[in-house]
Amino acid sequence: MTNEEARKDRRRLLGGLAVGTVAGLVGAAAGAAVAHDANAVPPPRIEGPKRFKGKVVLITGGTSGIGRASVIAFADEGAKVVFCGRRRPLGAEVEALVRSRGGDAAYVWADVRQDASIKALVAEVKRRHGRLDVAFNNAGVSVGRPLHETSVADYENVMDTNVRGVFLCLREQIPLMLDQGSGVILITSSVQSVATRPGSAAYSASKRGLLGLMQVAALEYGARGIRVNALCPETVDTPMVRDLGGAADLPDPAWAIAAKAWGRQNVPGLERMATADEMARAALWLSSDEMSYLNGSAVLVDGGMTSAL
Repeated sequence: MTNEEARKDRRRLLGGLAVGTVAGLVGAAAGAAVAHDANAVPPPRIEGPKRFKGKVVLITGGTSGIGRASVIAFADEGAKVVFCGRRRPLGAEVEALVRSRGGDAAYVWADVRQDASIKALVAEVKRRHGRLDVAFNNAGVSVGRPLHETSVADYENVMDTNVRGVFLCLREQIPLMLDQGSGVILITSSVQSVATRPGSAAYSASKRGLLGLMQVAALEYGARGIRVNALCPETVDTPMVRDLGGAADLPDPAWAIAAKAWGRQNVPGLERMATADEMARAALWLSSDEMSYLNGSAVLVDGGMTSAL
C-alpha cells in the first residue's frame, strides 16, 4: 500500500475529517487550546469503600487506552490486577504508575493471538493469587478501509486479535472460575456490533462475533456462578484511534480540535468522543457485585450515538 492510500484510509476512519485541515488550525489555536493526551495523568485515586478490595482482576490490552485506564481504576478500587500487552515499556510504565498510587498491579507480557501465551498468562495469575474474580478481555485492533481493499492479512490480524484472542482467553479463564464457583467476565465489543460505518468490514465482523461468544458463555456458565457480558463503546479518545486517524504526529492542541470536531459530526447526543476513563468506570460498574443479575448483555455506552441511527 502506498503512503497516499494509507492517508485515505485514515481519513475514512475519522468520518471524512481531513487531518490536514485540522493541522492548519494549529496556528490559530495553539495559544488557546489545552494540551490533549489520551494517556494523560488519570483522575485522583478513589478514597472510601473499595468495591474490589481483595479481588483478583485480569485485564488484556492493559498498556494503553481503555485497558490502561481500567488497570488504574480497578487497582484504585482495591483489586489485585494482572494485566498484559505486547509493549513491555508501556507495561512497566503502567505498573509503576499504579504502584505510585498505592495500588497493586503486575504487568505480564502476552500476545492474545497465541494459545501458549494465554495459557502462560492465566497460569501466572493462578500462581500469584490462586484465583481469578474478574477477567476483562479488552485487547483489540482495528483497520479502516473498504472491504475490497482490505487485505487477507489485515482481516486475519483483526479477527485473530479480537475474536480468536477472546476465545483463547475464555478457554483458560473459565476453568479457573469454575473451580472456585464464581467469576465475572467482561468483553470489549463495540457499538459496531449493532450499527456500523463504511470502511469497517473486518472490525465490525469481529465485534459482532464477540457477542456470539459472550452470549453462549453466559448461557453455559451463568448458573455455575460466572456472569459474562460485553461493554460496547462508541469511539473513544485513545492512542489507537488517534493513530488510525493519521493524527499520531499532530500536536496535542490540534488533535484536541480534531477530536472535538469529529464528536460533533459523528456522535448525536453528547457530541463528543468518550474518554478512556469513562469506559473504565463502565467496566467497574459492569463487573461489580452491584450488577449481580446482569448476564448475557451487550451494554451500549455510546453517548447516545446509536439512538440516532
